[in-house]
Amino acid sequence: MPQEVKPAGSKGLWLGIAVIVVAGGIGAYMFMKSKSTTSTPAPAAVSSSASVKDAMPIHDLKIQRAVMNKDRTGTMALWLVTIENKSPVYSYSGIKYETTYVGADNNAVLVNNGTITVTLAPGEQKNSEFTDALYPAGTAWYKLRVTGATPSAE
Repeated sequence: MPQEVKPAGSKGLWLGIAVIVVAGGIGAYMFMKSKSTTSTPAPAAVSSSASVKDAMPIHDLKIQRAVMNKDRTGTMALWLVTIENKSPVYSYSGIKYETTYVGADNNAVLVNNGTITVTLAPGEQKNSEFTDALYPAGTAWYKLRVTGATPSAE
């Protein structure tokens, strides 16, 4: 009596598809759950009684773009910086920064501190240009970071 021959691969194919569908469902569930638990409150929901002691300038102030050039004589470091205030509550002024000039051996050649004289309102972004320090010979790369600022509640 002839028997029906079933392809052996079809069972494995359906099992593979089922595993992919289940994994996709679990992934989608985890993604949706993480989105709902990490949502930040709208700016209007932030307490109006915020005090300046709660301000976090290093967290709130983000350098969007920093370009370093030399001045006309080629001796001074000239920075063009775009800074954004991501705080919904605080304004910041007197932004303190640190520049680091690093040599080819990845050791700091010069570390300098200064202040950018700009005021940023909540959510505002501004460009600032300033002369930093005597450009050190042997600099291979450089970086700029915000180290502090003076907050005021809006």
